[in-house]
Amino acid sequence: MAEIRVNGVALHYEARGEGPGVVLVHGSWSDGDSWARVMPGLAESTTVVTYDRRGHSRSEDLLTQGSVYEDVADLAGLIEGLGLAPAYVCGNSYGALITLRLASARPDLLRGISVHEPPGTSLLLADPELRAAGAELAGRIAAVRELLEHAESAAAAELFVETVAFGPGAWAQLPAPVRHTFVRNAPTFLDELRDPDALDLDLTALARFNEPALLTQSDDSQPMYGEVLDIIDLTLPKAERHLYMGAGHAPHLSQPEEWVQVVLPRALE
Repeated sequence: MAEIRVNGVALHYEARGEGPGVVLVHGSWSDGDSWARVMPGLAESTTVVTYDRRGHSRSEDLLTQGSVYEDVADLAGLIEGLGLAPAYVCGNSYGALITLRLASARPDLLRGISVHEPPGTSLLLADPELRAAGAELAGRIAAVRELLEHAESAAAAELFVETVAFGPGAWAQLPAPVRHTFVRNAPTFLDELRDPDALDLDLTALARFNEPALLTQSDDSQPMYGEVLDIIDLTLPKAERHLYMGAGHAPHLSQPEEWVQVVLPRALE
């Protein structure tokens, strides 16, 4: 466990192993501990780093409106500050959007990326044929936001897990520490929702990323994630797809052995 200061904020991070750098970027509501099940497998042959994004859990919260641009700058600063470039970066959910944005803005820091189910709803809303799917998801997120605006963090976390991320009944199946983390970090999701650029991507800039990109989804996740990945797949020059079976929105949690088997060979290329 350690701390690094980048862009005026103190970030909590953990590093294990030796070898080429691999950085794991968690999604909304979560923190670096969400990667605990895959760290040992990666640490056998890489230097793997997890961290709590600004405002999450043990990292500093500046108590001001944040932006996805700050998250991207923090990730860049972490890679540079720890001397990991060029790193292989893996992002899950909102962490996948941050990873893709870094690929657009600072490709020099990366030798490849792996992203699982980025919630790029703005890409769907921009496409007339996919607009209905994007609007449907936006409606479910709006219900979560209403609870957050009234400081009903526990209810909002449960609604998000069951209607946006994982599915009905999933909240009760999450380990108690994970549920606690989601409730604790609930305000950070409201912060993301107040950022008008949070769920968008610059596809023109992303098309210039010429390193390998692994795009993954699960067969039992919301269909819109696959539609978002289809758009990104057509954009990236060196995209590769992988489908997890029954792994849900967080395969590093539900199927950590398979996740390592899929990601590690690509991280070592």
